[in-house]
Amino acid sequence: MVESHNLESKFIVLLGAPGAGKGTQAEGLSATFSIPHVASGDIFREALEEGTEVGLLAKSYIEKGDLVPDKVTIAMVQKRVAASDCERGAILDGFPRTIEQAEALENALAEDGKSVCVVLYIKVSTETLMARLGGRWICRNCGAVYHSLFDPPKEAGKCDKCGGELYQRSDDTPGVQRKRIDVYLAQTAPLIEHYRSKGLLMDVEGDKSVEEVQHDMQKAIEAYC
Repeated sequence: MVESHNLESKFIVLLGAPGAGKGTQAEGLSATFSIPHVASGDIFREALEEGTEVGLLAKSYIEKGDLVPDKVTIAMVQKRVAASDCERGAILDGFPRTIEQAEALENALAEDGKSVCVVLYIKVSTETLMARLGGRWICRNCGAVYHSLFDPPKEAGKCDKCGGELYQRSDDTPGVQRKRIDVYLAQTAPLIEHYRSKGLLMDVEGDKSVEEVQHDMQKAIEAYC
C-alpha cells in the first residue's frame, strides 16, 4: 500500500489504444492507492443493463467500433466522478478520449478544487494490440473470460469452469477491433500532445509484463501526484 499521498486527491488518466491493458493496470492501481477504477465502458454497460436511453444510444456506437459522442460520454462520466467514493480521486480508464472531453473533465474537477495529477500513456504496437484483442472469448453462463492465444480453454468453445458455451462479443471480432484501433489513432491520439503540453504526460512501455508495467505506473504516480 502506498501511504505517502493518501491525504491528497489523485485523479489519474490512463491513455492507450484498445488492448493496451488499461483495465488490468487500472485495477492494480485502484487497489494500491485505494481510489476507484472508473471505466467508461462499465458505465455504458450499466446504463444498457438498466435499459436507459443513453445506454442504448452508447451501444449503437460501441458495437460499430465508433466513439460515443462527447455530449453523452461527458454527462455520464461527470456524474460518476461526482460520487462520494471519488472524493479522494479515481483511476480514469477510457475517458477522456477527445480534447473536448479532457477540457470538460478539467473544468468539472476545477469546480471542486481538484485536478488531474498525471496522465499515463501505455504504448503498445498495433500488432500486439490485434493479437490481444482478436482472441477474447466469454462464457455465456458464468462470464469467465478466455483468450485463444494467452489463456485458451481446455476444450475449444467450452468453459473450463461450468461447461458453458463460449462466444465473442460483437465488439470483439477482428474487423471491429481493427476499426477501434484506427478510430483511436485518428481521434484520441491528439490527447497525447494535449497532456504533454501541460506537463502531465508520462509514457509507459506497455509491451513489458503486467507486473513491470504496474511498477512503472506506480512510480510515475508517486512522482507526479
